[in-house]
Amino acid sequence: MKSFGVHLFFLLFLAAIASVTVQAFTGTYGINYGRIANNILSPDDVVTLLRAAKIKNVRIYDFDHSVLKAFSGTGLELVVGLPNENLRDVSANADHAMNWVKDNVLAYLPDTNIRGIAIGNEVLGSNDEFSGFLLGAVKNVYNALDKLKLSHLVQITTAHSQAVFAASFPPSSCVFKDNVVQYMKPLLEFFSQIGSPFCLNAYPFLAYMSNKDQIDINYALFLPTKGADDPKTKLHYDNLLDAQIDAAYAALEDAGYGKMEVIVTETGWASHGDENEAAATANNARTYNYNLRKRLAKMKGTPLRPKSVLKPGPTSERNFGLFKPDGSISYDIGFHGFKSSSADSSLLSLKEIRASGWSGSYSIILTMATVLLLVL
Repeated sequence: MKSFGVHLFFLLFLAAIASVTVQAFTGTYGINYGRIANNILSPDDVVTLLRAAKIKNVRIYDFDHSVLKAFSGTGLELVVGLPNENLRDVSANADHAMNWVKDNVLAYLPDTNIRGIAIGNEVLGSNDEFSGFLLGAVKNVYNALDKLKLSHLVQITTAHSQAVFAASFPPSSCVFKDNVVQYMKPLLEFFSQIGSPFCLNAYPFLAYMSNKDQIDINYALFLPTKGADDPKTKLHYDNLLDAQIDAAYAALEDAGYGKMEVIVTETGWASHGDENEAAATANNARTYNYNLRKRLAKMKGTPLRPKSVLKPGPTSERNFGLFKPDGSISYDIGFHGFKSSSADSSLLSLKEIRASGWSGSYSIILTMATVLLLVL
């Protein structure tokens, strides 16, 4: 999912760093910073806001030079994005990949603390427009970093949506879709070689909206509920996010990569929606993010990976953010914006975002950008 506007999301970097893995982030909270919105803050103002909120880690969906310059000398840690539309060129030509890395990463180091590159976003699973270019782009960018002796400093990842899975419940039944496997397995093989994790954009909100008759909203919001049982593993789930994460682990196991770490790169809940999206309310968004923070504070893993501690890590869809594009608070869970304004933020509707092929959030999202060693 992409973010529209400046977003501060709860995001889970669940993941682990093996001995060969680059440590992409070192702080506790981070944001996915999207810039498609009206009246958004300038990059300099975003830096001020992040510092005030004591947020250290940031992911952007492109390589905007005004942002890279604004973050210079700030100590904030940054993941830059290679957009989907650039994958074809970078995949086809190693020299172009090298030039891209030199122009957008090397040129800003070390003053701008770039710790990772996200190659595309949700490329696999929806359509095949860019699927055939993802692995080539990943390899060419990594090889460029390696030749420049940066591969130990800058981690390569790509985030996947739930669309890569054929089914996700019960979690133990989850496998990758047949039309995804041909692209996913070679990608997982390369990531296993370089120590990169599996990155997942996990949205209980979207799962609930697609299955309202079958999913208890309390289960999606971390509220008291009877939960759900996995008949194969006999594990009990008291919230939907845990089930989504363990479904990803099951798919990785089925593909032969059961030891690969999972990082949740986006999660959140919409605070506003269309008339048929009654669950998209500020109260539900507040509840989700507040309870997610409580869930993370327990320092425990999922039912399938109880020793893999979840700690706050990078974003969600449209009105999923804690802050509006002007820096004001959307709803309060303990962070402070520039003002408590009720000003309109000119947000797109979920319908408009889906129609345009994007699913991102519109405000600043509180994300957890800590990458941890998972005890398996």
